[in-house]
Amino acid sequence: MSSEASVLGLGKGRLEALSDGIFATVMTVLVLSLSAPIITGETSSQLTADVTSDVLALAPNVLSYVLSFLLLAVMWVSHHNIFHYVKRIDRPLIWLNILFLLAVGFVPFSTALLGRYPLLQLPVIIYGANIVGIAIAMQGFLAYASRKGHLIADGEAGTVQKIVGRWKVGTLVYASAILLSFVNTEVSLAIYVIVLVFLVLQSALGFRPAKAD
Repeated sequence: MSSEASVLGLGKGRLEALSDGIFATVMTVLVLSLSAPIITGETSSQLTADVTSDVLALAPNVLSYVLSFLLLAVMWVSHHNIFHYVKRIDRPLIWLNILFLLAVGFVPFSTALLGRYPLLQLPVIIYGANIVGIAIAMQGFLAYASRKGHLIADGEAGTVQKIVGRWKVGTLVYASAILLSFVNTEVSLAIYVIVLVFLVLQSALGFRPAKAD
């Protein structure tokens, strides 16, 4: 029986469509954490000064928005690559993917919290824990799919293992950043930014899955 009919019509295509829709919605909602300041100055010079001050104050929010948007983009690309290798689905695999999307859907909240209180430990921990939760959910998806034979295509096991390895490394790095927040939150934020730059470059310049037959 093909994957498209394996779970009462809930085939791989519909699961991918749901995932794409969630990613698109979450990435759109992220920008709602940014709001233009409303300022009423008595004079033109005072208004200019107040606008400049308030716009600069939005810098942490803008940084957290960019951070999360690009990170979600990297995750979406990885999710797309993973589904290239998914040959069959079943009900547990569907719900493991939904669990992954549940963690993804929390990103706008953790992003807004980080943008508003970037140097406080709790928002830094919540943001990192959100990313770790996403990575763990995906590793559960991959582990189940591999064990049940839903995943690896002939001759492409090495590429799949590379994808799995990247998710594991990401989990360890973000977990380390959470632990370092107990020492210095700025170090944790720096790790979030540095890791993101690496992930974006890796995603943009890394391997590409072979074309499906």
